[in-house]
Amino acid sequence: MESSQRAPAGRTTERGGTTRPSRAPRGVRTGVSVGLAVLALALAAPSPAAAQTLQNALVRAYQTNPVLNAERARQRGTDENVSIALSGYRPQINAGLTPSLIALRDLIPGGDTERATLRGYTAQLTINQVLFNGFRTGNQVRQAESQVLSGKEALRGVEQSVLLDAVTAYMNVVANQSLVEAQRVNLTLLRETLGTTRKRLDAGDVTPTDVAQAEARVARGTADLNNAEVNLAIAQATYEQVIGAPPGRLAPTEPIDRLLPKSRDESVARARRENPAVTGATYDIDVAQYAIKIAEGALYPTLTAQAGLQRDRNTDTTLGSKGTDQAFLTGNLNIPIYDGGQASAQVRQSKEVLTQTRIVLDRVRTQTNTAAVAAWVTHEGAKIALSAAESEVRAANIALQGVQREAQAGQRTTLEVLNSQQDLTQARSRLILAQRDRVVASYTLLSAVGRLDHKSLGLGTPSYEPQVHYQQVRDAWHGVRTPDGQ
Repeated sequence: MESSQRAPAGRTTERGGTTRPSRAPRGVRTGVSVGLAVLALALAAPSPAAAQTLQNALVRAYQTNPVLNAERARQRGTDENVSIALSGYRPQINAGLTPSLIALRDLIPGGDTERATLRGYTAQLTINQVLFNGFRTGNQVRQAESQVLSGKEALRGVEQSVLLDAVTAYMNVVANQSLVEAQRVNLTLLRETLGTTRKRLDAGDVTPTDVAQAEARVARGTADLNNAEVNLAIAQATYEQVIGAPPGRLAPTEPIDRLLPKSRDESVARARRENPAVTGATYDIDVAQYAIKIAEGALYPTLTAQAGLQRDRNTDTTLGSKGTDQAFLTGNLNIPIYDGGQASAQVRQSKEVLTQTRIVLDRVRTQTNTAAVAAWVTHEGAKIALSAAESEVRAANIALQGVQREAQAGQRTTLEVLNSQQDLTQARSRLILAQRDRVVASYTLLSAVGRLDHKSLGLGTPSYEPQVHYQQVRDAWHGVRTPDGQ
């Protein structure tokens, strides 16, 4: 080797015709080992007393998430359709008052004028009752009840979506917090190595190329840390949007395997039975069928009855007062003969809507099957990816220790140790992401089969029961205040 060239750090070099082993880099001997210990502590689970759990986050999302609360309000509005439909069975009572003031002037032969003023009023109380309307009222009630059932399934679907978003947001914060810690440790090691390399350059053990390589690695580590911090900030903002509070230090969590189906076929079968999209579409068919019967009701006769009281009073300023009182009871039978084809068109239209709804149900079932299969295979794939990531970390750790020992023996350069350290850091990053994907995939599969709800998860929170509001308003005959006092 020419004397003008320098051997790689950690190997033999010629000086004055003699060779001697160079010193093992200090950053290799101490910095890497210390860095591994710090990285292990940084990625360790925080103490339960100092960290928020996934259960806490899900409870808060269940109670405060605006998307879920808006859907609950929509369902309460849907409940009122039943009360509106039931009003068709009840009488309609109206009262009226018509005051009057009439001025009269009569011309008398001879040029005289006779004037009079009439003051009076008409008061009326009427009661209208539908006796028969082609079964439309009964079918409207049953249709409204089916709409309530469909709405409950839609509410259940929104609950599942919100809880899955909460799990995803939670795990994204957990993963990004760990990634930031890993990158900070990595950058600390790179800076220590850069300082050591500069000292060795002053001692003549390495070339400026080694320093430049260390500086480039520090610059890359700084960029990686910045990217991790940006991703963490975005994840924290998303968490606050979904959960309703900014995250602190979050504790790692485990997959929800205990609630998952045991096979792919079981996943599909559960999804077809319990997925809220499927059950809701089934109730939509009932709604469409009752719409046909309601439209057909327009072709039937309509029978109504009306009863009332009426009082007329008139006061003549010159002749005195007079008036009449009367009570009446009337019936009205209306038989449709021809309405221009409107009712028939509405019946045909309702039948086409029913056909559309049945097609939608078939499509929803297919989509649910696909979602269940995709969730199942994704979950199984996440298990394999996690196992592979764990093996990669173990292998990268062993490789780093081997490179470190070889560097101490003068057989490896500082750059090779840095590369091995970077490989371990990247492997740990992939392990962190695989752990996140494993948890999210388990909850995604639970959602696909229709079991991701607060009861199945055992959340320690009072349940929102839509049936309570439904019973409160179903038979309400009057009153404009909602059950909660609005």
